[in-house]
Amino acid sequence: MRKIILLFVFQGILLIAKAQGINDAKSKDSASAIVKEGKSGSLDIVFKPEEKVITTHSVTIRGKQIPYTATAGTLPVWNNEGKCIAGLFYAYYERSDVANRSARPLVFFFNGGPGSSSAWMHIGYAGPKILNIDADGYPVYPAGVKENPYSVLDVADIVFVDPVNTGYSRSVINDAGGNEFFNVQSDIRYLSSWIGHFLTRNSRWASPVFLVGESYGTTRVSGIAAELQKSEWIYVSGVVLVSPTELGIERKGPVQEALKMPYFTAAAWYHSKLSPALQHKDLEEVLAESEKFTTDELLPAIVRGASLTGENRKRIAEKMSRYSGMASTVILQNNLDISSEFFWKELLRDRGYTIGRLDSRYLGIDKKDAGESVDYNAELSTWYHAFTPPINMYLRDELQYKTDLQYVVLKGISFQGSSAGIADNLRLAMAQDPSLKVMIQSGYYDGACDYFNAKYSMWQIDPGGKFKDRFSFKGYRSGHMVYLRKEDLIAASEDLRSFILSSVPKAGVSIKY
Repeated sequence: MRKIILLFVFQGILLIAKAQGINDAKSKDSASAIVKEGKSGSLDIVFKPEEKVITTHSVTIRGKQIPYTATAGTLPVWNNEGKCIAGLFYAYYERSDVANRSARPLVFFFNGGPGSSSAWMHIGYAGPKILNIDADGYPVYPAGVKENPYSVLDVADIVFVDPVNTGYSRSVINDAGGNEFFNVQSDIRYLSSWIGHFLTRNSRWASPVFLVGESYGTTRVSGIAAELQKSEWIYVSGVVLVSPTELGIERKGPVQEALKMPYFTAAAWYHSKLSPALQHKDLEEVLAESEKFTTDELLPAIVRGASLTGENRKRIAEKMSRYSGMASTVILQNNLDISSEFFWKELLRDRGYTIGRLDSRYLGIDKKDAGESVDYNAELSTWYHAFTPPINMYLRDELQYKTDLQYVVLKGISFQGSSAGIADNLRLAMAQDPSLKVMIQSGYYDGACDYFNAKYSMWQIDPGGKFKDRFSFKGYRSGHMVYLRKEDLIAASEDLRSFILSSVPKAGVSIKY
């Protein structure tokens, strides 16, 4: 009996050992499988200054099917010695059923910041896919993108560019001083050089070139238009300034104080803070009145300062109240000088709300109703919410560009240097190219780069009016990103399409004065 028991015990031990061996083998196989799926060597994120992924797609624009290729990738920035110093991420959309590209326009898009990627115009305005948002620009679920039936891809090929340290673009050198990238002039120089390399790499030197900039991007493209002529011998056919900055044009004192008034009028009209007589009028009719008051009465009154008599001061304050929705007593307490920051806090103070800076249609709620400035920009948190998930999903899933780098939608980048002279550079570019045209697109509810300041810039770039037939202004009932409201997306896209088609030089016609 003992032998039998020992035998069973021995056999049991063998069985256990065998089973353990099988399990060990399985564990080794599993471990081996895990290793095979993982990464060997360094796990550091590697940035490649040059790579690209090409995919094929189609989109329906204005009822017609448009086939296209999408190239998502990076292209190097080289310095004067031919050394790679950065790689710029770009998305290039090229209509694929076009046999001859020599006459087909090529449009480069740049956003602002200056630490902004091109995500905003890429999936908000002109790309073949746009955000899944409601008709007023607010995010809706599920997050993502959908076809853009208003894209200009039917008439032009498109390139969205992310400057260094935005999007997936990165520097490969230490530029602590900002001399290579983070300076107003160096930014213009390296981007101009990059455009020249892009044209060479993609055989697009014969194409009419257009530049579209938004916000600080308007400073960029105004400078690039001149720099391309000077350093790359490239003459662009058109420049589009979306929500333009001041472009280096000096504004101080009475001019700076007065020019805000028409924007105040637009925001007050939107929030029904004007008198019934004005609220019953169309916005643009009211704005025309406000503009006339600003140039003909308000500006001269502010110039007079202390010499403005009490009765005249009171009359101007009452008119300011009429066109701004603020109490005349508040205006008098501020010596007729209402800052934009105070206006965003004051306009709806009685309702417990603040209004947005970049788009004053948006509402915010501060900790205290009292105070002279808002706690936060009401529109920005909504925009981050709307743009960040979709741009990451779209680039990775649809354009198949896969990287572990963070896509930097917007970050604070401190630029060195001054933008003084940028407007003069644009004027010089227009002078040197009789065919170059400029279009401005502005939202009436933009309190950061307001529409009347944009008009002022247009008037001051060409004070003699010699180029007035080559300038055009388009206003929209939206804010800084004029395209977020669906009606304005349609209108702005059609304006952009018409501008491109009308600005392409006609075949066989001499370009001269």
